[in-house]
Amino acid sequence: MSGGAVKHWSMLLPQGSHLHSFFSSLSTFSLVALSSVFFLVDPFAAVPAFLAMTARHDAASRRRMAARAAWTCFIVLSAFALSGELIFRMFGITLAAFEIAGGLILLLVGLDMLHARRSTQDNPSEALEGTTKEDIGLTPLGVPMLAGPGAISTVMVLSGASPRWFHRIAVLLAITITSFASYLVLAGADRVRRRLGETGIRIMMRMMGLLLAAIAVQFVINGLSLIGVIGETSGG
Repeated sequence: MSGGAVKHWSMLLPQGSHLHSFFSSLSTFSLVALSSVFFLVDPFAAVPAFLAMTARHDAASRRRMAARAAWTCFIVLSAFALSGELIFRMFGITLAAFEIAGGLILLLVGLDMLHARRSTQDNPSEALEGTTKEDIGLTPLGVPMLAGPGAISTVMVLSGASPRWFHRIAVLLAITITSFASYLVLAGADRVRRRLGETGIRIMMRMMGLLLAAIAVQFVINGLSLIGVIGETSGG
């Protein structure tokens, strides 16, 4: 990040109030970034819809669409991660405001996942439309089933106020790992469903939802700390 950008954020936020001050180390931040992005993308939850939308396609076509969806997810999330600070500055949004708003969105998604639902990413009308499309890699699979609003807002918060280049690398690495894992899961969707079953997928979704809700609450606490509503806390 340029010196001017750091100076701009230091004028908006209290000294030492960067998001990363709430994590004890780069490894802790990297783990939070990877878990947040992966839980929000959640390729396992997309398996049933993917199989339903590609029922008339052969295995090679499914792999091709899975690859296109993974690339779409990677490009969209990376673009928002890299442009997060610019978007904040363009609309005059402080990091605190976006952390609180993003945390509330994540909390809603996490509570939804606790009920084995993904209403912000899985829309019945979009899934129905997908069954008639020749290629669902871009939409609705890539966006919004994988790269949904929760994942987009999270990568913007994580990278938007990154004081060091290696924090942004950690976010981009989390996006890369998640996108590649999404390809592997969707390309082997038949095997995943046979081994996990619908019940197994729902159990995994609920577990991810619980952890995601905890991360969401931490985001809100961080945002409130930035504006001085509560005392600064430490995630480490």
